[in-house]
Amino acid sequence: MTTRSNRLLAIGGLATLMAFLVGVLAYTAIARPSGRPDAPFQLMSTRGESVDQTIFKGRPSLVYFGYTHCPEVCPTTLYEMSGWLQQLGAEGDPLQALFFTIDPERDTLEVLGPYVGAFSDRITGITGDKAEIRKVLDAWLVTANENRAGDDFSMSHSMSVFLVGADGRLKGMLPYQVTMDDAVARIRDLLLKDGASGRVAASG
Repeated sequence: MTTRSNRLLAIGGLATLMAFLVGVLAYTAIARPSGRPDAPFQLMSTRGESVDQTIFKGRPSLVYFGYTHCPEVCPTTLYEMSGWLQQLGAEGDPLQALFFTIDPERDTLEVLGPYVGAFSDRITGITGDKAEIRKVLDAWLVTANENRAGDDFSMSHSMSVFLVGADGRLKGMLPYQVTMDDAVARIRDLLLKDGASGRVAASG
């Protein structure tokens, strides 16, 4: 009887351990974002430049997906992004801030340029063909769905800011309405430490 009880306890303990490991793996998959910033696309920036997947390499980037008709989340995030850049000052000079529209039908260059410029001259808007935008959204696993009501529509979309290293790899995310201190600390830690920004650390 004792042996059987011990076996049952061992089986129960193993099942608990397996459940714990599955939970850890699931949490890790959620907590550590995945993305494919190397997926090919061809778009245009509000600076009049052609943009493709190479924009994510060479400089660390703050990347956000939104649209100009967004009533609250997008303008709030761009305002906060502008604040992060101001807070970092010269330390944040290596950063590029990119606003990819999820609504290219309405967000033409003529619309997008003044919109992002109202928040900061450091933020670059990116738009273009709808199919090319979809390539970027699919590569980044970004949610962007139209909610139509007649001729008008809103968009439901992912709200996090993506942190991309100078190596073109996704390093982390900043959730909507993250505090200034937390955002700046994570940007420093993930994107601006020696080597993270692509700069060579000084020796001696």
